[in-house]
Amino acid sequence: MSTTPGKLRLGALIALVVGSMIGGGIFSLPQNMAASADVGAILIGWAITAVGMLTLAFVFQTLANRKPDLDGGVYVYAKAGFGDYMGFSSAWGYWISAWLGNVGYFVLLFSTLGYFFPIFGEGNTVAAVIGASVLLWAVHWLVLQGIKEAAFINLVTTVAKVVPLALFVLIAVFAFKLDIFTADIWGAKNPDLGSVMTQVRHMMLVTVWVFIGIEGASIFSARAEKRADVGKATVIGFITVLLFLVLVNVLSLGIMTQPELAKLQNPSMAAVLEHVVGHWGAVLISVGLVISLLGALLSWVLLCAEIMFAAAKDHTMPAFLRRENANHVPANALWLTNAMVQLFLIITLFSASTYLSLIYLATSMILVPYLWSAAYAVLLAVRGETYENALAERRKDLAIGAIALVYAMWLLYAGGVKYLLLSALLYAPGAILFAKAKREVGKPVFTTLEKLIFAAVIAGALVAAYGLYDGFLTL
Repeated sequence: MSTTPGKLRLGALIALVVGSMIGGGIFSLPQNMAASADVGAILIGWAITAVGMLTLAFVFQTLANRKPDLDGGVYVYAKAGFGDYMGFSSAWGYWISAWLGNVGYFVLLFSTLGYFFPIFGEGNTVAAVIGASVLLWAVHWLVLQGIKEAAFINLVTTVAKVVPLALFVLIAVFAFKLDIFTADIWGAKNPDLGSVMTQVRHMMLVTVWVFIGIEGASIFSARAEKRADVGKATVIGFITVLLFLVLVNVLSLGIMTQPELAKLQNPSMAAVLEHVVGHWGAVLISVGLVISLLGALLSWVLLCAEIMFAAAKDHTMPAFLRRENANHVPANALWLTNAMVQLFLIITLFSASTYLSLIYLATSMILVPYLWSAAYAVLLAVRGETYENALAERRKDLAIGAIALVYAMWLLYAGGVKYLLLSALLYAPGAILFAKAKREVGKPVFTTLEKLIFAAVIAGALVAAYGLYDGFLTL
């Protein structure tokens, strides 16, 4: 069968989705979840997450099929439905979330290598930052060689990192003990966890973090060989990752108790397997994590550059970000992205709270793009746009979109006011690039409604800046 040169086939798109979602989060999941919830709340949280994220996956699938002219994924849906500034904010927020996540990945990667080489410590020593910087620019060079070539390497690393996860699940099934799993289902013996609802709310940002990347195929929709493959890749990738996440988390709770898991050092999956089979289990998971993080870094560097490039192509971002090199790679967007990663790697030398702080902040930044995508799906169904003579399908998509929208709003609540304010602080400076893009096409910067929205962002940013200065907000 003939293929279009430079285009991505279904396997590569699925690998982008799976590779983006399976990064470092799954390897730290046993401890991250146990730190804020026990078995019952964790099962409730996964049920909410499964429904919410599945509806989001269906939203991206529906939008990819019904709006094939909208290339670029998350940001373009916000722009089409709610105006230029919302579109820009989605692109900007998604981009920041992506490269902040990459900084977190580098820290976790070298923290894992610290298990073998103590010089790397917790991933934020001078040696770790130097090592991370060398790796960052090696990945940068690789991506500059071509999107399709980098996507192929991502496909290989995705397959390689699934193997130790599958082995962990297989061993954990046989090591699972029901009496450990049911010892304290609702966390009654640990009052510090709070009520069941409190436990569920506290674990939600972790569940979102491990699913970020679900929209990966949508972002590369313009480079897909077949448009229909975008939706297929999104749903197949989601179901694959969901099964791994739930099995890793739930089976761990039948091997060690919640208090034991909560005290583990990350990557906690290594300690769980070591508890069952001995030292070689920790080595296996550590090697798997290194491969996984390398693949995830590659996926997210690709996504970072592509979102800025796609936004620049339709004048949402300034023109300088749409320059491509001879290999059709968005070079300027790539340089800007990795310059920010480099800057924040240096900042980790002086920051006490690195990985989890970066992860929570990265997660909160992506909630707004998710919310606008779900809202746009609802808007299409309410208007009946693209649903001529398809009433049953319209009702189905309206229900799915509504559930996804409620879930996105719940996530904003679960994240709390702190991360909403810190997000505003990062959203506010983006207006400089938005104004530049608008002036390049000779249009007014804001509409009247957008002025009000921007004023609210500025107000939130000022509160956050004062909070960081005064100490009532911390990173």
